[in-house]
Amino acid sequence: MKLKYYMKFILSTFCILVCTSSVLTQQNADELAKKLSNPVASLISVPFQFNFDFNINGKVGGENGYKMLMNFQPVIPVSIGKKINLINRVIVPVITQKDVTGKNNKEEGLGDIVYTAFLSPAQSSIIWGIGPAISFPTATNDLLGTKKLLLGPSLVVLGQPSKWTMGFLLTQSWSVAGNKDRADVSSLYGQPFISYGFAGGFTMGIASENLYDWKSKKLVSGMISLSASQVIKIAGKQLASIAFIPKGFYANPYVSKPEWGARVQFTLIFPK
Repeated sequence: MKLKYYMKFILSTFCILVCTSSVLTQQNADELAKKLSNPVASLISVPFQFNFDFNINGKVGGENGYKMLMNFQPVIPVSIGKKINLINRVIVPVITQKDVTGKNNKEEGLGDIVYTAFLSPAQSSIIWGIGPAISFPTATNDLLGTKKLLLGPSLVVLGQPSKWTMGFLLTQSWSVAGNKDRADVSSLYGQPFISYGFAGGFTMGIASENLYDWKSKKLVSGMISLSASQVIKIAGKQLASIAFIPKGFYANPYVSKPEWGARVQFTLIFPK
């Protein structure tokens, strides 16, 4: 099964990165780890997020599907004057899945690309950002996207007292254009998160990702994750972060969902 080769490649790459990495000074590592925990930090980062989800539809449709999702999601902050930053976030999903839409059905390709622009104060005791979120109908397979242009507001609010980071992200999306044969979309995405930074750039956290469909009045996707990440230097030069994140799923009992999954994330860091 191709998924096994994907997993072997990711785990091998993960091990190589750990073996060839070097630890930063504690102060620099701790500072970078804290910025990475802040979705609207003034820090250029390029995450590659690999998600593996298993036993999809097992309790609903009787299938035993799997899904691999790779999100390429660069974050590029731009200063607008001395008081405001514009945080540009892009998510480009590449998907491989089997037995998710039906037995022996397999889909591969690009999903819908999402762009979010947060306006955030450069200095504030309560960290926040607000701006538009746009989902473009870029999916190369009809079953991998909505075929709709989605638009709505996104808000993130957090605090970072001492070594803690705690906050939430909300995004409301409405379909404003697209294929008339596909159902209209009105959904709310919510992500509460909390993490604690240890000495040397090591961070542990817990987060939940939820998608509520206003049309069907159901929680159609729910996931809770426990993360462990470490800031490193690769070959003594390139700053980066590596993370391993086991995932558990919940949602409306009549909605198909994975029984379990895992996420591996590798992030390139480019401090200003």
